Amino acid sequence: MTDQPDLRASHADRDRVVETLRIAAGDGRLSAEELDARLESALTARTLGQLAELTSDLPADAGPDLGTLPVAGAPPAKDVLVIDQVGGQFTRLGGWTVPGRIEVRSKMCDILLDFSAAVISHDVLRIDCDMRLGKLIIVGGPNAEIDTDGLTLAFSQVRLRGDRNRHDVGRGAARPLRIEITGTLKYGKVIERRARRRRSAR
Repeated sequence: MTDQPDLRASHADRDRVVETLRIAAGDGRLSAEELDARLESALTARTLGQLAELTSDLPADAGPDLGTLPVAGAPPAKDVLVIDQVGGQFTRLGGWTVPGRIEVRSKMCDILLDFSAAVISHDVLRIDCDMRLGKLIIVGGPNAEIDTDGLTLAFSQVRLRGDRNRHDVGRGAARPLRIEITGTLKYGKVIERRARRRRSAR
């Protein structure tokens, strides 16, 4: 229990409790009904004491091992990439070939899609989501545009960059890519991250 139970909780405090509950459910410590009830309480909690009560009967360090699926080279192009996974982490990075559509059916799974070095053969990528208790993390370049207007959110957040710089388009920059995210996201997040700059050799 916290030493200051009446202290107001922040978004970061709620996020930490949601993550603990998500891991506990994945370990079988909470039923689906218990998880739903506690998640709703966590997202509406006002104090640290209210949050502490939701995890008082759970181990703080419980959680599954996260695996990754690195891609060394570009695989043959596919029209549809299906991500159907429960728990853990799904990753696409490096020189992977971007399909025209991605179907995401996941629960308690974090998904990382890095487009910074990917082989892009389409101008538009549609990501159809049916996500629950997870994060969709997108790493794109300055020419990537993300549209979430077709995404229905339930106790979820969307965090997109607001510092886009498109002055390099048409001057040797990577092919532009419009990413349209549709479907439903419950108790999750969509996060856009900046691609890491590569240092030029001298």
